[in-house]
Amino acid sequence: MAEAPIPQTQIDIKPIQARMSVELTAEELLKEQRVPFPFFRPLSHRKENTWVISVFVILHLIAFAATMIVNDCWRNSHTQCAFKQLGRFSFQPLDENPLLGPSASSLNAMGALRQRYIVKDHQLWRLFTSPCLHAGLFHFIINLSCIVFVGVHMEQEFGPLRIGVIYILSSLAGSSVATLFLQDRSSVASSGALFGLLGATLSGLIWNWKFYTKKFATIVVLFAILMLNAILGLMPYVNNFSNIGGFISGLLAGFMFLFKPQVGKAYQTKGGIFEYNVKNSVKIKIKQKLDKPVLRSVSLMIFSLLFAGVAVAVLQGINVNKYCSWCHYIDCVPMKWWSCSSKTMACETMISSEQLTLTCSENGKFRVLPSANISRGRIEDLCDLICS
Repeated sequence: MAEAPIPQTQIDIKPIQARMSVELTAEELLKEQRVPFPFFRPLSHRKENTWVISVFVILHLIAFAATMIVNDCWRNSHTQCAFKQLGRFSFQPLDENPLLGPSASSLNAMGALRQRYIVKDHQLWRLFTSPCLHAGLFHFIINLSCIVFVGVHMEQEFGPLRIGVIYILSSLAGSSVATLFLQDRSSVASSGALFGLLGATLSGLIWNWKFYTKKFATIVVLFAILMLNAILGLMPYVNNFSNIGGFISGLLAGFMFLFKPQVGKAYQTKGGIFEYNVKNSVKIKIKQKLDKPVLRSVSLMIFSLLFAGVAVAVLQGINVNKYCSWCHYIDCVPMKWWSCSSKTMACETMISSEQLTLTCSENGKFRVLPSANISRGRIEDLCDLICS
């Protein structure tokens, strides 16, 4: 008996179509691939992503150590120092420097800004040295901590080249603007670079607004850092006008350079469904969406005009304080713990039994020093302290 044929079932297997099409618009891609702002994402462990900020931090460390070596409070102030256990690295008393740092004469020797050196002696090289100096330990810790926090995140997001250029431009612009408002007291401009990074962060956030989440939390963080350092700039030796100049230059430079983050690593789906050419197509569309050449061109033009105007004003020796009677309060607010006077004080000196007596000609106060071997700059520091 013949066996009946076994019926065969034919199954057609059709390939599964990818859910996401390459034809998505850049707007849809941005919505699908939005990420938190860099402040709220974990840092990458790749060392090459943070080398620029690391170099600047090391330079600041070297400059601060060199300043304290030159200051040598233990010898120049005859052991009348704060934290005497540090010896040569001890600090000036808080009544002389409330930021726990060197004396005004030491900052002058290291290249701080001061009206007499810029306007009268034309020492324009101080525009390049003052951004490297810090007014004291408190200023050093707060400023560098903020630079590391903001700078490292921004460098990993936008690359070392762009952040490095913004850092340098903001430093120079900040010290240049500070020169227009100088008084005859020492000040440093190291916070200008930080404010430049803050301005660039704000412009990067505005430019890539649709690309990021947690935008308002980012604005709160930026505002907190800005206010903390602006308040610090109201104390002696920290130039607040350099902060203003750095912020404006960083804001404009951010519009020029931060027109797109490094999107190449972010736009890959978990399943890896995109092929190589599809990924490239996605990145091109997103970059085209983020790029705004007109805004970049306008920012470049404004930055160039402002920088050129400030440079001409500096070379001409223009002092804006002559036309603005209240501007000096933006830079320093006098308190009972410190003075913001820029008036040149006069003191009478008397030497007896290897002791030096300084007497203020204005209020009659005096101080007896245990040694007559004191530099002219140190005598000027003490005279300002006695008369203030």
